[in-house]
Amino acid sequence: MKPLTCSPLLLPSLVIFLLLISCGPKADYKPTWPSIASETKPWTRWWWHGSSLTKEGITAEMEAYQKAGLGGLEITPIYGVVGYEDKFVDYLSPQWMELLLHALKEGERLDMGIDMATGTGWPFGGPSVNDEDACKSMNHKIYTVKSGKRLSEKIEFIQQSYLRAVANQVYEVSNRFSTSTVALGEDREPLKQSEGKITEPSVKLEPIKIDIKNLVEPISANKNLQALALDQVKFEKPLNLKVLMGYNESGATIDLTNKVDDKGTLDWVAPEGNWTLYAVFEGWHGKMVERAGPGGEGNVIDHFSAGALQRYLQKFDNAFEGKDIQSLRSFFNDSYEVDDARGTADWTPALFDEFKKQRGYDLQEHLPALFGNDNPEKNERILCDYRETVSEMLLENFTQPWKDWAHGKSALVRNQAHGSPSNILDLYATVDIPEIEGVEPLRIKMASSAGNVTGKKLVSSESATWLNEHFESNLSEIKVALDRFMLHGVNHIFYHGTTYSPPGEQWPGWLFYAAVHLNPRNSQWTDFGALNNYVARCQSFLQNSTSDNDVLLYYPIYDRFSAPGKEMIEHFDGVAKPWDFTAFKRGAEAMLEKGYTFDYISDKQIRNTIFENGLLKTEPPFDKLRVQGSTFDKVSVQSPNTFYKVLVLPKCQYIPIETFQKIIDLAREGATIIALEGAPVSVSGYANKERNEKTFQELMSETGNGKPVASGVSEVIVGKGRIL
Repeated sequence: MKPLTCSPLLLPSLVIFLLLISCGPKADYKPTWPSIASETKPWTRWWWHGSSLTKEGITAEMEAYQKAGLGGLEITPIYGVVGYEDKFVDYLSPQWMELLLHALKEGERLDMGIDMATGTGWPFGGPSVNDEDACKSMNHKIYTVKSGKRLSEKIEFIQQSYLRAVANQVYEVSNRFSTSTVALGEDREPLKQSEGKITEPSVKLEPIKIDIKNLVEPISANKNLQALALDQVKFEKPLNLKVLMGYNESGATIDLTNKVDDKGTLDWVAPEGNWTLYAVFEGWHGKMVERAGPGGEGNVIDHFSAGALQRYLQKFDNAFEGKDIQSLRSFFNDSYEVDDARGTADWTPALFDEFKKQRGYDLQEHLPALFGNDNPEKNERILCDYRETVSEMLLENFTQPWKDWAHGKSALVRNQAHGSPSNILDLYATVDIPEIEGVEPLRIKMASSAGNVTGKKLVSSESATWLNEHFESNLSEIKVALDRFMLHGVNHIFYHGTTYSPPGEQWPGWLFYAAVHLNPRNSQWTDFGALNNYVARCQSFLQNSTSDNDVLLYYPIYDRFSAPGKEMIEHFDGVAKPWDFTAFKRGAEAMLEKGYTFDYISDKQIRNTIFENGLLKTEPPFDKLRVQGSTFDKVSVQSPNTFYKVLVLPKCQYIPIETFQKIIDLAREGATIIALEGAPVSVSGYANKERNEKTFQELMSETGNGKPVASGVSEVIVGKGRIL
């Protein structure tokens, strides 16, 4: 469709048209200074090392933070400090709940908000997560059988053992403790000692070597999991066969699963033809909760299983029963991060059933294509449908029910969606407070775009992480990081972070390995309030205004869903390397460079966009939580819709037919669509391909012939609108 083509060498043409549509009279506006509230002030992540706190210590720290201008704290229990093992408090125990309730009461007294992570460390998981509910991997083997023959091999898959731990990452913060008991009952080697007074944290001279043979199943049965600090554990064992399918060269398929006995012997004589057998086995991914606090160590949950999440949240229901947590503002999820391991968690027991329900056909009949052994186009389409199903399961079986659970407790949810094998724009849009981390503008805009498109009141950021070594980040460097977030749509800053230290603990106190340590032990503490006052003034405007971005940029995730890679699933995190050399990335970078304000938009969000009064209006369905509390009026949505002037559709290989149909409908109604570098090539996925492709071609032919309107740009009139 040549009339829809825009040369990649002529990206300035995009800028010209954006300039033309952006011009218009602006209404006079006389700003007044908004009031400063707790929510407009910056907040911070508050690490509870080993949850080794006292009520007096909590009060002292909160009073200091409040005096310095912080508006709230996010409680995240984390690993304990060597030498304080006798003071560890197990997560969600009655003693731990007393500490939480005290912090909530002090928050009300000091007018400070309190959030809490739905777990210790990250991701969700812990001792209550058994093998059934733990994250899983998909393993497969291929066999061949000739006509009239039996398979001589056993149908089996032996999972190889693997262990990763960070027990060697113990830091010395004073010279009082030189040994500590480890899980295997041995003494640690002495910590590295400095001559004279210790001035810097030091790592151990000789790390502990853990042998997986000394670990037992389940992981929760091992002693002193704090000292072990396990990241991933996979025991050597045979895996359960989930399905065995046979395929011959004529296209016939046969389900042989029930013909395999307990010993892996296949009782089957191959009929006419040469047969290829695909066996799928359910494996244990082995991911453990990273940096878990006491009582939080164990398996990471299966994020694709609604049942696993429900059972995981039950322990919170039990701990909260009869307790007043109404002033708790929000629960927090510190990103997906199951991918931070060997292999991927790409399986859930209900996968084949969910796939058939969502896609309308049986994935088991197409295993050769799923594993990349059919023709290239079919491989891409089957893989796309598989990844789309995984994306939807993460949204519908984890993110949405987690939010519903929190709302049932009159609390919001804050979520870091990046790193997920899903369309992160939809995950961000589902929660109450999308949160981003990182420094790249195009990455930051993932969370802020979803917030703008869906009218979120707040978009937060994990801020000033890894700027420099402990205590070495100066306030000007921190301000640069905060400004970058606010310039790209964040209006709710969270420092990363502050660490609880017992009153009277000698300098430098307790440390988290990645933090700027904005606490009273920092020499810049006396000036910290000035930075906080600056942030509060900025956010008082940002939280009391709505987005005025002009451009919507389509996020063509189905091209990534269709692209084979080293793993079965891809984890999405901003506009990273896989987007190089695409019209999408070129368009985003061009608009960013030229100063055009834009938001990404997903397929689901496009389908809930209308054209009204000359503008594109995003009005997705949402549930508005409003709870009148003693500390906060908890409102998750500020504005039900946002307005834009143009939609940019970057050239892509694949697009869902529903999305393309909606875009053409918007043009018919009067919208301006910029088909950057050309129109989409084909519909996405394998389900209903022939029917969808026919509809796609009909829509393409409707665009007719265009006329040149600028160098490298042509215009096609579609109904009342146009495609450039």
